[in-house]
Amino acid sequence: MNGFLGIDIGSISTKGVIINENREIIASSYLWTKGNPIEAVKQLLQELEEKIKGKNISIYGVGTTGSARRLIGSMLGANIIKNEITAHAMGTLSLHPDVRTIFEIGGQDSKIILLENGIVTDYAMNTLCAAGTGAFLSSQAERLGVHVEDFGKIALSAKHPTKIAARCTVFAESDLVHKMQMGYAKEDIIAGLCKSVVSNYLNNVGKGKKIKEPILFQGGVSKNIGVQKAFEEATGCPVSVDDCGHLMGALGVALLSMKQPLKEPFQFSVTDQDFETKGIECQRCPNHCEIISVRKNKQFIDAWGNRCEKGVIQK
Repeated sequence: MNGFLGIDIGSISTKGVIINENREIIASSYLWTKGNPIEAVKQLLQELEEKIKGKNISIYGVGTTGSARRLIGSMLGANIIKNEITAHAMGTLSLHPDVRTIFEIGGQDSKIILLENGIVTDYAMNTLCAAGTGAFLSSQAERLGVHVEDFGKIALSAKHPTKIAARCTVFAESDLVHKMQMGYAKEDIIAGLCKSVVSNYLNNVGKGKKIKEPILFQGGVSKNIGVQKAFEEATGCPVSVDDCGHLMGALGVALLSMKQPLKEPFQFSVTDQDFETKGIECQRCPNHCEIISVRKNKQFIDAWGNRCEKGVIQK
């Protein structure tokens, strides 16, 4: 049986799926990146290999997406490397062909994707501020002394959600501390945080966008039912969450890898190889490009970052 591997490498989490020729997910894995995408992907591959052991599956497609897609794509010899917008849209449409709006909030960024008849017509991303992302909510949960996984359940018990200024991480934390000191109930503060996440998202990422149903909410924050309900209240529309929502990027790039299969099957033994990266600042022109090179077992395999032909690639 032929299989196809898709990996979504984000700043907070790394996701991977293996699909069969019928486009069905037959194995998946999700783990924390911990600031080391290479080691995270090695661990991910080990978990995926274990899950398909004994099933006689050969991997003939490897796709990468996410913030470290170029690095991991070079490491694995991927036959497709795609941006998150394309990957998420592709993965979502394969399971929800009628979707017209995708809300996505991840660990450190967020995005909105608008579709018409299965085609992306508009999108926007927020990568400049962590306010309203998973990392932001995790830090506030720690400050409040609760598990972030319990945020949604606690938020639903609130009777009078507190207004929290969440357009900036610094202001949000200051406002949160102020409300705690004034004696607001913890559940009201948490509900207020959920509402502020949605307000921040719609007023920044979703600003000027025409949101249409059906709406699908994805990313790690989609597991927070408090934020999901806040989206429904703000838009006046039902907002769905797929159990596989956190895997959509990986699924999408796995599907894309099927279009031009590898000539030889992918080998999971890549996890035994030694990879290292090196960054230099080119001094050959005023651009001062930051060039990254990747080596496998001390041998140069790829480099990027130069914006002109003068760029020095250190092999």
